[in-house]
Amino acid sequence: MIVLRFADINVKKAYERLKKSEFQDLYKHLARAFKDIEKTPSCGISIPKKLIPKVYIKKYGIVSLFKYDLPAGWRLIYSLDKDGIEVIAIILEWMKHKDYEKRFKYKSR
Repeated sequence: MIVLRFADINVKKAYERLKKSEFQDLYKHLARAFKDIEKTPSCGISIPKKLIPKVYIKKYGIVSLFKYDLPAGWRLIYSLDKDGIEVIAIILEWMKHKDYEKRFKYKSR
């Protein structure tokens, strides 16, 4: 069984606010991504452990990280964990590609 959760209440509220904002398309793309993740939790691109930003490890204690590419250069960042027989997909955040590069310390060439 696969359970989708938000990392914290602020992430959930940010997602809910998108529905009534100028980012309604992003809201729809995220909803579709969540369905994809519920069907196939590892559908995103796995980020090597050595590249996981320390902020995610400190704040959430994660050990796995995935990136799901969204339209218009947006990125969804999530983690997977297990609780008994359940797989838990934890939605951490979404960001524009430029912010993603900054968070992961990639340099544009």
